[in-house]
Amino acid sequence: MITQADFRRAMGCFATGVTVITVDHEGQVHGMTANAFCSVSLDPPLVLVCVDQKAQTHAHLRARKRFGVNILSADQREISEYYALPIPDHADAQRVGARFDHTAHRTPVLHGALAYLECRLHSAQDAGDHTIFIAEVEEVVVREGEPLLFFRGKYDGLR
Repeated sequence: MITQADFRRAMGCFATGVTVITVDHEGQVHGMTANAFCSVSLDPPLVLVCVDQKAQTHAHLRARKRFGVNILSADQREISEYYALPIPDHADAQRVGARFDHTAHRTPVLHGALAYLECRLHSAQDAGDHTIFIAEVEEVVVREGEPLLFFRGKYDGLR
């Protein structure tokens, strides 16, 4: 039988990009750092993100059914760390350089992100202590730059 520590160590060998999932809840930006994110389908364009069921953002995603996926650039590590904190609200996000605009659907867009996807919830499936949210991508913005990466429990960049 494997332990949680063994599983975590093995999964840490899989280098990932870093995203911040954003959602508008009652006029405030709520978000969380996530690296359990990937594409699902090209036709229609679908992505998935896995969210801990205890995370505050989890309830907001279910209620709002619309969210943003901000793919972070190499210089946004501090923003990633901030949105990884288990705090009740992120009212102090500007302190770490997080600034947002909103789309026509009120979805928060992170300035300086390498890419941004505006998503509408397609389905949700509970899986252990997380929920897999599958969403249709309705808009994308892509910018030039280098990605923020996560490998073996540490931030990294392209070499």
